[in-house]
Amino acid sequence: MTTLPSLLLSDVLPRVLGIALAIGVGVTLANLAVEFGAVEYVAVLSRPLTGPANLPDEVGTAILTTATSTTAGYGMLAEFRESGLLDDRATLVAVTINTFFGFVQHIFTFYIPVLIPILGLQVGVLYVGARAGIALAITLTGILGGALLLSERNVDPAAAPSVDAPDDEEPTRREKVLSALRSTWTLLRRIVPRLAIIYTVVVVLVETYDVAEALDFAAPLSGLLGLPPESIPVIAVYAVDTTAGAVAIAPQLGDPFTTTQAVVAMLVGGVVSFAFSTFKRSIPFQYGIWGAEFGTKVIIVNTVLKIAFISLTVALLLLLP
Repeated sequence: MTTLPSLLLSDVLPRVLGIALAIGVGVTLANLAVEFGAVEYVAVLSRPLTGPANLPDEVGTAILTTATSTTAGYGMLAEFRESGLLDDRATLVAVTINTFFGFVQHIFTFYIPVLIPILGLQVGVLYVGARAGIALAITLTGILGGALLLSERNVDPAAAPSVDAPDDEEPTRREKVLSALRSTWTLLRRIVPRLAIIYTVVVVLVETYDVAEALDFAAPLSGLLGLPPESIPVIAVYAVDTTAGAVAIAPQLGDPFTTTQAVVAMLVGGVVSFAFSTFKRSIPFQYGIWGAEFGTKVIIVNTVLKIAFISLTVALLLLLP
């Protein structure tokens, strides 16, 4: 049996260092792109989407802002609602359309520089593509909903407040670079120790125990989705922490997980994680922006749409050969 020191030197250490380097480079480039406004070139696509959804042009500005600052974008929509520019139905449509553009910043700051280096190019791109497709589908649902459900009764242009995206003093180029490097260091300091610990535990368990046999009791559940029993702990870890879940599945890619099975397991973990993320992040954030009553409506709409489209994506992936 392979000893722990040899496992650490031959498997864990090279992979952790390689991932840390890839994350460091990728996150720095992503942070620089954000600091210098590259994300806004993607976000500008939001403005033409408001017309078909029967929403005023001001909503396009809020959606654009969401791609760079979720809090600022939602704050603008809250102001539109409070002023009477949008009623509750129009606001829910606007929040739904926001989904893809809120996802855009995560593509640049997390999925590409962090998750793909951990999962590898093939699995990482398929997973990020699936998540992007889910977010886009929700946004298109919002546009369709606006076209079918909204009219002049839901919007009052005369009540439009003077709301602009935050207009802070423009930092210098040096300040932008330093800010990007500080963000990278903060992320690495948080992720790398956790990555090393989890990867070590997973590798040791895989090398030491017959995981499939130990998890034989979960075979019926995983079998429903055509997943190996090893998917159960991966889903459990992923439900609590996305990065940790990716690290947990990474050494098992190829055996026992195929590319499709790995993506399905992570998507299922994403569904389970809503229970954690709702209490940890969604409720405090949404209640803070909208208040408890309307914030609850926003959470319900977001959760139902995400679960529906993730389930549909899982079903489509399971049909792949």
